[in-house]
Order: sequence, then C-alpha cells, then structure tokens
Amino acid sequence: IRIYFTNKGTKPHSIHTHGFHTAEMDGAMTDQLLFPGESFTYEFEAEPFGTHVYHCHGVPVSEHISKGLYGAYIVDPKKDTRPIPDKELVMVMNGFDTNFDGENEIYAVNSIAFYYTQHPIKVKAGELTRIHLSNMLEFDQVNSFHVHANFFDEYPTGTKLEPDFFTDTTIMGQGERSILDIRFKFPGKYMFHAHKTEFAELGWMGFFEVEE
Repeated sequence: IRIYFTNKGTKPHSIHTHGFHTAEMDGAMTDQLLFPGESFTYEFEAEPFGTHVYHCHGVPVSEHISKGLYGAYIVDPKKDTRPIPDKELVMVMNGFDTNFDGENEIYAVNSIAFYYTQHPIKVKAGELTRIHLSNMLEFDQVNSFHVHANFFDEYPTGTKLEPDFFTDTTIMGQGERSILDIRFKFPGKYMFHAHKTEFAELGWMGFFEVEE
C-alpha cells in the first residue's frame, strides 16, 4: 500500500494505520507529524488480513478523532475459505460533540444520525450479508451493535477464517472491529442499533429491510 499524504489543513496531522508497518510509517511520534504544507509517503504491506482502521495521531488525539479524522480499510485473505457474501457493508460507529463540552450529542453509524431508519438497508432473505464493523467513537468507553430477530457469526478483527462467536450483540472499545456475517430467514423490517439506549435515541439506529 502506498499513500501520498499532503497536509492542507491548519494543524499538524498524520496517518496511523492499525496493521503491520515499520516504525517510520507509524505516524504517532511528534517528529512524524506533518505541518501544514508538508507531504509524506506512507508505504507498507497489506497485512494482516482483516478489517482495520486508520486515524490521525495529531495531538490532542481525542480532538482529531472526535472531529472525524479516521476511516476503515479491508485486507482480504489470499486464500479465503469463508462463505462468499452476497452483499458487503462497511459500518463505522461514531459520534459528534456539537457543543464542544467533551461529550457526544449525536451518535451514528457512518456519520449520519438515523440515516438507515430513513433509508433501510435492503437485503434478500437467505442471502449472506457481511458487515465490516468498527468503533471509532470518542468520549465514551464502549459502543455496541445489536440486531433484532437474528444472530450473526462474528470474526473479531477479521483475522481468522473461522468465526469465534454466534450472537446478536457485540461490544467494542474504541479501535476494535469485527466482521459480522448474517442471513435473514424471514422478510420484513428489522432494527439494528447500539444496545445503549442513549446512543440509539440520539441517532445510532437503523433498519434492514428483508425482501423475498
């Protein structure tokens, strides 16, 4: 992987990836921060396979992460023996401190509160949906994902070819991620959300719409 990075902002920034790389590519040390106008090329092998995150490591890190300087990337295994999904989704759990008091007023998956209640994710009964789920929520200890009326196979970090759990709820600290494989048996509309009521009521909620 080769990333050409230029800081066009007004504060020092960097890219820190959660994967294998040399110390020079870590982006976490103060002398690795790029000042406005500076450029750097990050280069590393795409390993290990799994679902990963990256984020800015500018200080204070909490401020840079809470402002949205993060993302997800997927490394597929060279020899994938898992079932082939019919649909793949990336879901990044996050939140926003809108009044700058160090607490979140909005919670979401993929940044827009209640988006998937207004635009349900359409899947077909019996097909395999694979979710690459990660938690980049700042200011709260944990986040979670719960699906109604169903269970999923969970591959923590996505670094194994066999699932570790079969469940309907997963709990994550910041930076954790998993692959969730789910099939819906019955048509209908099914809710998914954080199983922390406050988060769900403030935006982290959506629906799967299962069709025949």
